[in-house]
Amino acid sequence: MRSGFLGKCWFLSTLFILSLSLSLQTLGAEELFYYRHRAGDRYRIISTVHQDVFIDRRLSHRAEILNRISVEVVSEENGVGKHRATFQTSERATAAVGRGFGSASSAVRSFQWSREYESEFYRDRQGRMIVGRQYFMPVVRNVPVFPDTPLSPGDRWSYEGYEVHDFRDNFGIPEPYSIPFTAHYEFLGLREWRGRYLPAFSVSFRIRSEPPAVRGRIWPRRIIGDSDQIVFWDTELGQPIAYREEFRYIFELSNGRIIEYRGWAEAEIIESEYMDRERLAREIADDIERMGIQDVFVRVVDEGITISLEDIQFHADTAIMLPGEREKIDRIAEILLRFPERDIQVGGHTALAGTPEGRMLLSTQRAAVVADYLIEMNVRTPDRIVVRGYGALRPLADNDTEEGMRRNRRVEITILEN
Repeated sequence: MRSGFLGKCWFLSTLFILSLSLSLQTLGAEELFYYRHRAGDRYRIISTVHQDVFIDRRLSHRAEILNRISVEVVSEENGVGKHRATFQTSERATAAVGRGFGSASSAVRSFQWSREYESEFYRDRQGRMIVGRQYFMPVVRNVPVFPDTPLSPGDRWSYEGYEVHDFRDNFGIPEPYSIPFTAHYEFLGLREWRGRYLPAFSVSFRIRSEPPAVRGRIWPRRIIGDSDQIVFWDTELGQPIAYREEFRYIFELSNGRIIEYRGWAEAEIIESEYMDRERLAREIADDIERMGIQDVFVRVVDEGITISLEDIQFHADTAIMLPGEREKIDRIAEILLRFPERDIQVGGHTALAGTPEGRMLLSTQRAAVVADYLIEMNVRTPDRIVVRGYGALRPLADNDTEEGMRRNRRVEITILEN
């Protein structure tokens, strides 16, 4: 994205565009909407989903899902942009677990990593997409799509879209599962979003389908779905900048069970600032040395900058941190507060002891303790921090020695670039 996006020039140009749009709307003038793809643009999308899950008409559980999507436009030709994206899904735990600072349990605030997807896709100026059949993401495709003619408030149109779902875990369906629909649009004119007045569109679609059987343990025999969205458009960016949605989906399955998902979602697009990783890593390392923090090291990684808290002390085989470790995290928090615009990931690691399942669970719980403490200290809000457990999959040293095992028992805080 252009370097002036967050600066004074962008602010003035936005005021000009807003004033012009208001004037044009007042006069009943038309406006042409299209996507702007610029090679090198980088941004991330943060979306949250709040849903109730019903099984056989009874409430099973409530889920809160955080999706962090990092996108780069790698090339552009004749108005078609090639995008490369990483989709990371996380869920917020809903029950207390046996961990905490000196107590048996604590409230869980952080989102815990669930799955990560890589994808490549093409999108043209109108919004039509080409995505390889092997990709599970993005879920909703060909939304929004604009006609190649100017629009006035009140104009309506329709276009074919589809959703793709990952049913590998729930249904045993190995391939991306596609659900087609017809999306109906209306240009609403200007609507307020976070103090700005932006072009807005309603998008709605209804799904009534009896799809054929597919390979899997079970599969949908009948699908009923409803989605109603408001999409806010940024003319300067040539992108949707946010959306809000209410949805309801019912799957009648081949085994006779009925699963229903009901809830709401929202998302916004955030520009990704360039990170000079080497310089920032040196500065952070200098801060750690100046503060005298022991057993903490910094390194540059693909995702950004990792601060590794090696030999972090918990009670044996638990996620209850020893009281003396809190001071170490307090000092790390001072460093993290210098980068408020960056999301962070807290990863837990163990030495090679116990079962793989036990190591994975323990590493996740220990990372969540640190993440929840950072949230409690207002270092980040829950939607800006993600927890991930690695067990013993990423050792730093040899697990055959006590020194190596000490180094491998660690929590890593990664300041994410995108």
